[in-house]
Amino acid sequence: MSDDLDVQDWQPLTVPEAVSAMRGAACRWWIAGGWSIDLFLGRQTRDHADTDVLVLTSEQLAAQQHLSDWVLYKTKQPTPTKLALWPAEEYLAPETDIHDIWIKREVGGPWRFQLMFTEDDADRWVFRRDRRIGGALADLGWTHPDGFEVLRPEVQLLYKARPEARRSKDQADFESVADALTPTARVWLAEALMKQYGPTHDWLPRLTTKERFGTAESP
Repeated sequence: MSDDLDVQDWQPLTVPEAVSAMRGAACRWWIAGGWSIDLFLGRQTRDHADTDVLVLTSEQLAAQQHLSDWVLYKTKQPTPTKLALWPAEEYLAPETDIHDIWIKREVGGPWRFQLMFTEDDADRWVFRRDRRIGGALADLGWTHPDGFEVLRPEVQLLYKARPEARRSKDQADFESVADALTPTARVWLAEALMKQYGPTHDWLPRLTTKERFGTAESP
């Protein structure tokens, strides 16, 4: 693998820099990943090795066009060594199982941020690992005081929840934000986890204590 594709060579954009890079895009987008947790909490809880931006699968080419001055690589996770340039106008359908784009400012430079796709159907987003789970697109994020959209923490935690693939930072994010979730968010996440994994998921006790568990609403 060439130095150009060194998967460890990250110099991530700050959140304001990522917001600046995406402003004006003809697509909807949300700051995601660990930063979405910290933005919700209003403080930085850990170091962040990358910066993630979520876009809709259906609007990926608008995002690609907006970032035409950057160098974009498509990759199948969780094996980011399988990187290839993302050709202009190539639509990555869900069946390709490619949901991540790694982005450099120039060839040979460090990785700066990452696009992640979430599937959508009309006015709803769909969780690709279990299509029974999803919600209204209008409720997928919340608006930061600086005017950009941030992925809701309960949705981000859903993507971090797989017991067999969970990283230490995923567990740290859950521990940081679990008690700060709204009652509705806790219930929604608990029901999503029960739907996907059954009643033995290890996060459920923290989410479903008597004083927290109520009537679920989708985010």
